[in-house]
Amino acid sequence: MSNHALPDSLVELGVKLCLVLSEEARLYAGDQSPAIRLESAVFTRVIDPSNGMPGYEGVWRDTRAQKCGSLTINSDGSFHGEYDLLVLHPKKPRWFIEAITVWGRDGVVKAEPRLLAAV
Repeated sequence: MSNHALPDSLVELGVKLCLVLSEEARLYAGDQSPAIRLESAVFTRVIDPSNGMPGYEGVWRDTRAQKCGSLTINSDGSFHGEYDLLVLHPKKPRWFIEAITVWGRDGVVKAEPRLLAAV
């Protein structure tokens, strides 16, 4: 079942998670950080494999229609999102930041970069 948007009851959480992803991106990419907006994601209703309950998965795509990020909100209040960044780490020259991630449950939000070694 395709929705293209989150239900009203989840919009506030979705906006908050996009803000956290955006803030994390700015820490590492500065002026090159992407615009991460809830309204730019296309959401579909999905089934959470852990409990069989409905949840929602949103996907962001770049100008070539390639997936560049996702946000999943599960029925149990847990969530996980990531957005591709692909920039050099500003303080660790031997590392790239592949993506930024956000996860948590029940209002507790955590975020961090996902690093790759530069070769």
